[in-house]
Amino acid sequence: MFFVRFIPTFPILHRATFVFRDCIHPLLLNAIAIGSLYLGPKDAITKGEVLWRLAHTAVATSWQSLINHRGPFDACQGVQLVITALLGQVYGSLSKNRTIRTMSQSFHGLGFTWANYLGMFDSEPYATENLPQPNTSKAEKDHQWRTWVARDIQQRALLAHYMLDGLIAQMSGKATTIRHASNQLTLLGNEAAFAAGNSDDWLSIMTAQPTTQPKFRSVFHMLFSPVNDHRWLSYSYSAISLRVLLEGVQSLLSDCDENGEAAVGLPSKNEIRRSLARIHETISQSVAVSSDERLETLLRWHVISLDAIANTPLLGKCICRRYAVEQHIWANVKGMRPGPDLGAWATSADARRAMLHAAAIQDIVEQLPRGRAHAIHFPSSLFAAATVYTLFLLAGSVTVRLPAAVDWAEVVYPANDPCVALAELAGTVFASDTSRYIRGEPMAGDVGAAASPAAAITTAAVGVTRNLLYEFNSIQKLFGCLNTQWGIAGDMEKVIDKWITLCH
Repeated sequence: MFFVRFIPTFPILHRATFVFRDCIHPLLLNAIAIGSLYLGPKDAITKGEVLWRLAHTAVATSWQSLINHRGPFDACQGVQLVITALLGQVYGSLSKNRTIRTMSQSFHGLGFTWANYLGMFDSEPYATENLPQPNTSKAEKDHQWRTWVARDIQQRALLAHYMLDGLIAQMSGKATTIRHASNQLTLLGNEAAFAAGNSDDWLSIMTAQPTTQPKFRSVFHMLFSPVNDHRWLSYSYSAISLRVLLEGVQSLLSDCDENGEAAVGLPSKNEIRRSLARIHETISQSVAVSSDERLETLLRWHVISLDAIANTPLLGKCICRRYAVEQHIWANVKGMRPGPDLGAWATSADARRAMLHAAAIQDIVEQLPRGRAHAIHFPSSLFAAATVYTLFLLAGSVTVRLPAAVDWAEVVYPANDPCVALAELAGTVFASDTSRYIRGEPMAGDVGAAASPAAAITTAAVGVTRNLLYEFNSIQKLFGCLNTQWGIAGDMEKVIDKWITLCH
């Protein structure tokens, strides 16, 4: 179940070359614990928690010896310990068991610490000159294939730590544990080669598609360039590479306050939003990403873009505090600052931008096939959408009218951006239903002008009408499905149930 259900959405291990006897025990325990989440019987969850605790204890007490373990094809020691920490964090941070969630936080960031200590960030990539010739012996081909796979797994494990670091930071509303924008790893290589089931197929793909990839740090420079540097579009991006870029942007976003002011030396929120528009272009044009992977990546893009508009964890905490809703998702809600005026926010242009993202998040989750609907970022994504729905409903907007087609560049780009100013001069912004909706104006096809910006939200127009109470109930049902894999979705569902009661 671990390889059939989990790995397709989080491809960090290679089933074709995986050898159980070469693995340290905590890695196997965490893998089996994650696999148990996809089994039907309730006792499977209990047994999985026992396995996770065994692995957690083993790592906590024996990491000094585990760090010296080196697999037969690993480039350095400790690779499996770093993978073990990754799998343990995935299971722990999304567990239904609140004690396990707290325990997993004690090891958050240690994967980076161990990898840095072991020199994994400086490890030499597989040398393409070592690629065997077609007439090389089968044994040599297999040896080089497994050597290449081991290097790729090492890189994937490090990149996955970046992905998880960003996700945990966004869920908790805190900063990341490492500077993502200084990532010196290269973009992930050939996905087709990693998916190959034997050395001959691998060699055929590697020789046909030799590529030289840039470092993530260089791509971040291009994304945040003040001029529209299109060089980033010339590279091949896998779904993992795109997710790492998104989490890098999210890490910068977490350093901004609610007013958009960034820490000294970091990009402003306007610059972050411009980079998100550029990443959306990259996701849309990447030919190396399957349709399902594209939707999963876009889902994360929408959540981060939503948080560039409104801090949804902060808004969720404010709702729970104001209406005395008991929750077990965030800590220290009682002692938090008051936060924004929720009623005023729900009638703002930013709220309408947020609604477009929230509706897109729900649509994507409902579009994906069931086998792909349990990626690790799904619970927090749906909860962010539910937060926006709640604020609109509490403000009295039960029905919303959205543009039939959304121009996401207009949603993401800040209003004072030079690109928007140029578009306005060209007459393309004011003619767009997307921009009309954001400004709270009637969209094309309206019979008459709306009486007020708040009324414009529900004005009949050429577009799509959504009943938020109905959509909210649909989201609650989706959480019921997610709860079978990721237990934290159960705590989220309980909060949503209380929010729905408030909104009726």
